[in-house]
Amino acid sequence: MSTPAEKFTSRDTDPDISAIDSIFQAQQRTALEWRRSTAAERISRIKRLLALVQDNSERIYQAAYADFRKPETEVDISEIMPVVAEARKNIKKLKRWMKPMRVRPTATTLGTKAWVQHEPRGVSLIISPWNYPLNLSFMPLVSALGAGCPAIIKPSEMTPNMSALMRELIESAFDPSEVAVIEGDVRASQALLSLPFDHIFFTGSPAVGKIVMKAAAEHLTSVTLELGGKSPVIVDQTANVKRAAESIAWGKFCNNGQTCIAPDYLYVHESVHDEFVAAAAKQINTFYGDNPEASADYCRIVNERHHDRIHGLMQDAVNQGARLAHGGQSNDDERFIAPTLLTNVPKDARIMQEEIFGPLLPILTYRSLDDVLEHINANEKPLALYLFTKDKGTMQRVMSTTSAGSTGINTNMVQYLHGNLPFGGVNNSGIGNAHGHWGFKAFSHERSVVQDKFSMTKIFNPPYTDFVKKMVKLTVNHAA
Repeated sequence: MSTPAEKFTSRDTDPDISAIDSIFQAQQRTALEWRRSTAAERISRIKRLLALVQDNSERIYQAAYADFRKPETEVDISEIMPVVAEARKNIKKLKRWMKPMRVRPTATTLGTKAWVQHEPRGVSLIISPWNYPLNLSFMPLVSALGAGCPAIIKPSEMTPNMSALMRELIESAFDPSEVAVIEGDVRASQALLSLPFDHIFFTGSPAVGKIVMKAAAEHLTSVTLELGGKSPVIVDQTANVKRAAESIAWGKFCNNGQTCIAPDYLYVHESVHDEFVAAAAKQINTFYGDNPEASADYCRIVNERHHDRIHGLMQDAVNQGARLAHGGQSNDDERFIAPTLLTNVPKDARIMQEEIFGPLLPILTYRSLDDVLEHINANEKPLALYLFTKDKGTMQRVMSTTSAGSTGINTNMVQYLHGNLPFGGVNNSGIGNAHGHWGFKAFSHERSVVQDKFSMTKIFNPPYTDFVKKMVKLTVNHAA
């Protein structure tokens, strides 16, 4: 970043309820019109959004730096590139996704024609978090526009510069009846959640996800919940330790650990524990130098409250006997905590109970894989699970005995960037999927249609004569 960050001031942070209601009602009218929208019309809206991102990259860098000193390259990798890739995939594939899907008749429905057509769910609410504000606002927006849904975005107030910029950009390219950004704190969220949206796409913590789902239930609104959890990592005795350390260090400390699919805690086999810790410490120095606080490639904790929470987790673990194997330095004024490796961590320490969402990596040793799997299965299902091994039997065993939203084998966080895979959690870590075709389907209703041509179903009409009874029995015995 060659120039000081431009400051964007968050506007109208107090919710204007009448304005919110007015935008919602306008989008309800738009939703009815967009039910008839063609692929070309939807693609033109996605191209508008794509142009916003591509033409304003410098301002995006500045806003991200102003909010938490995020490096330009990390903005490219984790904010801009995913949105661009999602938009381009929709532009390329949308016409095919929108085509009605023909289905074969069953024995019972011979003589009918049937298909599934995707129709827009309608007015959608996208509630996005602060850790990847552009990515987690505009990626689901691409899916909403592809499905033919107008949308209101409620970004986090904890990244005010990025939120204000997104609002400015959206207002420059879309009418509020199509897409709108509502800034503000929890009061704005509450006002929005009181409205009968057709779909809600929420990214955030499981605790807030429950609040969103409860509010959605009042209107029987469908939801996609992208949540989080404590994503475990296993490094066994056959793993390439150097490569595992490099991959895990990148995944853990990118964005200062403020990533929902970042490794949360690590189980490493006792035979390679010391080798791994040394390799991970060396890799941290390679990434960020001997003084990470001076590194231009290491961002900051988003605010003072989160800095204090993460520092408290580290201090509690040390007080209970954990060892600082690397890092541990902090600067309250700078919201800085160094990339930190903790060993000998007690399982009842707070750091093993709460999602860390910061640059602390607890490292536990194991001798028996059974103990690791028992611990993972005793906790909530994570958003991600990572395994580093060369043994195919271990891969199959971990995959067949655990449950997670996604899994990386000998890699870290790359599953999020794979545009041909669904992304989502399971139970406590999320409901539903996003990205690509799965994102299109999240904002679409799959409508079943049957058209009668020359079916014989009328033979089942009353009166139930002996012939009708015989035909019913025959159909029951051969139903498929």
